[in-house]
Amino acid sequence: MKEIYEKMGLFYLGKNAEDDSLELYKSKHLTTHGIIIGMTGSGKTGLGVDIIEEAAIDNIPVIVIDPKGDMGNLTLAFPEMKPEDFKPWIDESVAQAKGMSVDELAEKTAKMWKEGIESFHQDLDRVKRYAEVDKTIYTPGSTAGVSVNILGSFEAPGEEVRDDVDMFASLINSSVSSLLALIGIDADPVSSKEHLLLSNLFYYFWSKGQSLTLEELIGYIANPPFEKIGVMQLKTFYPQKERLELAMKFNNVLSSVGFSTWINGVPLDISKMLYDENGKARIAIFSIAHLSDNERMFFVTILLNRFISWMRRQRGSSSLKAMLYMDEIFGYFPPSKNPPSKEPMLLLLKQARAFGVGIVLSTQNPVDIDYKGLSNIGTWFVGKLQTKQDIEKVVDALADGEDKKEVAKKISELKGRHFYLKNVHTDDVHEFYTRWVLSYLKGPMTKDDIRMVMKDKKEKLSSNEPETPKASVNTDTDVGMKPVVSKKIKEYFNDTNINSDDPFYPYIYANAKVRFYNQRKGIDLEDEYDYKLELYEGMSTIDWEEAIEERPENLSLKYKSGAKFAKLPEIVANASSLKEFERKLKDYLYHNKKLELYRCKKLKMESEIGESESDFRARVDGVLKEKKEAEIEKIEKKYKTKFERLQDKLQRLEVKLEKEKSDVTAKTTDSILDVGLGILGALFGRKSSAVTKTASALRKGGRILKEKKDVEAVEAQIEEVKEDIKALHEELEAEIEKIEEKYDPSNYEIEPFAIKPRRSDVSVEDIALLWEK
Repeated sequence: MKEIYEKMGLFYLGKNAEDDSLELYKSKHLTTHGIIIGMTGSGKTGLGVDIIEEAAIDNIPVIVIDPKGDMGNLTLAFPEMKPEDFKPWIDESVAQAKGMSVDELAEKTAKMWKEGIESFHQDLDRVKRYAEVDKTIYTPGSTAGVSVNILGSFEAPGEEVRDDVDMFASLINSSVSSLLALIGIDADPVSSKEHLLLSNLFYYFWSKGQSLTLEELIGYIANPPFEKIGVMQLKTFYPQKERLELAMKFNNVLSSVGFSTWINGVPLDISKMLYDENGKARIAIFSIAHLSDNERMFFVTILLNRFISWMRRQRGSSSLKAMLYMDEIFGYFPPSKNPPSKEPMLLLLKQARAFGVGIVLSTQNPVDIDYKGLSNIGTWFVGKLQTKQDIEKVVDALADGEDKKEVAKKISELKGRHFYLKNVHTDDVHEFYTRWVLSYLKGPMTKDDIRMVMKDKKEKLSSNEPETPKASVNTDTDVGMKPVVSKKIKEYFNDTNINSDDPFYPYIYANAKVRFYNQRKGIDLEDEYDYKLELYEGMSTIDWEEAIEERPENLSLKYKSGAKFAKLPEIVANASSLKEFERKLKDYLYHNKKLELYRCKKLKMESEIGESESDFRARVDGVLKEKKEAEIEKIEKKYKTKFERLQDKLQRLEVKLEKEKSDVTAKTTDSILDVGLGILGALFGRKSSAVTKTASALRKGGRILKEKKDVEAVEAQIEEVKEDIKALHEELEAEIEKIEEKYDPSNYEIEPFAIKPRRSDVSVEDIALLWEK
C-alpha cells in the first residue's frame, strides 16, 4: 500500500487510534488551510514536522516561520541512520544523566530512530527521499544561518496587487505599521501623522511600480515628492522639523552596528526560496527566535506581504502547490488587537485557496486566535488541552452530535501525539496518533546549532555570489575647465558629491526603448534601458558592450561654477553630434536584446513575460500534478467500487464459513452422542436401541464429512477472493505507475525560445554627454 499512497496526493500522518489503520490525508484538502492546537507536550511540533515532510516528499515547497527555534530540526534527516550522524546533536549533559557516553547515547538514539521509523511502515529510502529536498535556515538580523536582505528594498508589488485596491491598501498599511513598530511607534493608520506620511510615500512610488530602499525612504521622509497630504499642505500637516526627527529615528536604526545584517544577505525572493533552478521544491525555514518582539513583528509582516505578492502572480489551482507554516501564531493573529501581521494573515486565509496555497498554523492557545481566521480554516488537529477556555473554543467544532461534556473530557485526557481530526471535506471526527518523523527532533536549535547545520550551505552561497563590479574610474589627471563641444550635443551634469573637489568625468548617457511584438502570441511589450558608457583618453571605437546599465538619479542641465572637468577624448570633442553613438546603440540593441521565453510543446504551455525558467518549470510541474491527481482520483473511484464488491463478498463468505463451521461442530457432537448412547444400550441389553443409535451415528458421520467439504469449499472461495483483492491491488498499483510515468516532468521537455525586436521597434529616446562626479 505504501507504494500506492505515495503517488496518490496523500499525506501519511500516522494511524487511526481505533483500528491502527493508516491515517491518510488528501493534500489538496490543505488548500482550505489547517490549524494544530494543543498544550505544551501534546506533540504539535511532531505533527507539524510530519506535514512538512509529506509536502516535501510530494515536491510541494514550504515556507516555515519559526518563532521558537524548533523547526530547524527539519534539516536533520539521516538516511543511513549512523551513530556518527546523531553524535553532533547529542547533549553531553543528557548523556551523563543517563549514565552513558556521548557515543553510546548516539548509537542508542540512531537505533531508536531507525526502529521508530520502521515501526510505522516506513523505510530508509523514504528518509533518503526527504533528505534530498533542499532545506535552508534563514536568520534575518543574524549571520548564524543564511542572512536575508530585508531592508535593502521595499519591493513594489506586482500589477496583480496594485490593481486590487483593497489588497494594495492592506499591503501598504501593514508594511508601514511594521516599519513604525520597528522604531517603537504603535501608530493608528487613520490618525497618526507618521503612518499617513509613510503610507502616502509608499503609495506614490509603489503605484508607479518603483521599489524603495530604506535609505531612499529616509530621504523622502525629509523631502517628500509631493506638497500635500489629502487637502492640507504638507508643511502644515507635518512640519519639516518633525519629519526630520522621524527620519533621524530610522537613520539611527539603519546606522546601528547590529542592523548591518538586515541589509546584507540574499534577497527576500519568495520564488527562489520555494523552488530551485530546476523547479524542485525547497523548504525555507525562517528562524526568528533571536529577534526582539518588535523585530519579529516587522519581519513576519514583511515576509507575509512578500508571500502575498508572490502568490498573486500564480495561476489558480485546485491542487496544493505551496504551503506556509507558522509554528506559533500567538501574538500575530489576536482576536481583539490589530498588530501589523494580522491583516496579511487574514488576507492569506481568505484568498490563498484560489491559488493552491495552504496555510497551516500552530498554537497552544486557541482563544488567542481571531475568530474570522478560524472560520476560514477547514482542518483542525486538536491535541490535549486543559484550560476550560481553550476547550470551550474547540469543543463545538468537534462535538458533531456527541455530548459536549464527554468530548471536553476526552480532549483533556488525550495522550501525547494523539489528536482529534476535524476535516470539512469528510463527515467524521476521529482520533489518530502521529507517525514517527523522518527528521531527528533534537529540540530547539541554538545559533551555534544553526551555524553548524548551515555551514556548507553558506559557503556554497558565498562561492556563487558574483563579484561586485568595481566602479569605473577615469585615471586621467589632466583636468581643468569644461571642454567646449558642439551645440548639437546635449550635456547633462550629475553631481553626486556636491562638497567634493573631484572633477567631473565624461560618459555618454542614453535612454532607449525596445518593443517586442508578436501578434500570434498576444505579446506587445516595451522595455526601457538606461546606459552609461565611460569615455577615456585614446578611445577610438564605440562599443556599447562596455556600457553599464544605470540611470543617474539627479540629471541637471547646470553645474556649479568653479567645477573642474577631466579631458574629453577626441571621439567626442571633435564630433559634431552623437549620431554615430546613437546608430551603434541601435545596432547593439537590435542584435543583443531579445525577449527570452520558455515553452513546453507537449503541454502547449509557454512562459509569461518576466517568468523565470525555474518559475515556469514549477508551473509546468503544478499542471502535471493536477492532471496526475485528477486521473488518479478517477481511477481510485473506479477501483473503489471493485474493492467494495470484493470486500462485501469476502464478508459474506466469512459469515458463511462461521455458519458452516458451527454446523460441523454441532453435527459432530450429535454423532458422538449417538455412538455413545448406542454403546451404552448394547452394554445394558437394549439391542434394538443400540442398533438404531449406531445407524444414526453412521448417517450423521456421512453428513459431517459433507459439511467439512462445504467448509473447505468456502475456505477455498475466501482464499480466491483474497487473491482477487491482492491482484486488484497490484492492478491498481500498475495503473498508478502508468499515470506516474505519463506525467513525470522528465518526459516534458522545456525549451527556450526568444522574440527579437524589429529594427523599427528600437528607438533611442535620449542621448547626451554626461559629466559625473
